[in-house]
Amino acid sequence: MKQAIITASNLNLGYNKDPLVITNATFQIKEGDFTFITGVSGSGKSTLLRSMYGNLSIRDGHLNICGFNLHNSNKSNIMKLRRQIGIVFQDYKLIKEWNIEKNIMFPMIINGFPKNTYKIKTERLLKHIKLDHKSNKYPLELSGGEQQRVALARALAGNPKIIFADEPTGNLDDYSSDMIWNLLRGVNEQLKITIVVVTHRMPDKIDMNYRHLYIENKVVYDMV
Repeated sequence: MKQAIITASNLNLGYNKDPLVITNATFQIKEGDFTFITGVSGSGKSTLLRSMYGNLSIRDGHLNICGFNLHNSNKSNIMKLRRQIGIVFQDYKLIKEWNIEKNIMFPMIINGFPKNTYKIKTERLLKHIKLDHKSNKYPLELSGGEQQRVALARALAGNPKIIFADEPTGNLDDYSSDMIWNLLRGVNEQLKITIVVVTHRMPDKIDMNYRHLYIENKVVYDMV
């Protein structure tokens, strides 16, 4: 039986002393789930995701990710959590001064992987995203879709238990969007990595099992 890898209980989220954005959210995401988080613009989708990777403090309630309780969690625990997750952003957040091979290596470098290990793994990831012929190119020499594929490979490089993706296809054309969705689906189905995606629009054709959390009026609804 699959275990819960993300558990929220009476979770309240907001910024500083502003009104709450999310109220009393209670849900579970299990190991290996592919979960979409949707809602209208400004509903709190990215706010919820940011709390899951420790980039937003919890106002009240409980949130447990990969065994880490994020309520009043310290920086040391946040850093330990981030070694177990990968993050894909809408604007890629690649290091423009590094070629894409080194960008993909980055998580393995900071996590202390042996050099021969991360060299081999980077080559494998570049082949997987079909960019091995552009390993020495720099981010600004690539299209948006290619940059997002590099960002996904970087997220995979540290052997994550979870990948969080914030509007990963928001800046992409239909062809590149389909490629990213197919890569994410393959990561989920083949590697059994838990995927949590914030998106304003779910893909038109979803040929897989998935979870759906929908946010409206500060409430998180489990659409299962």
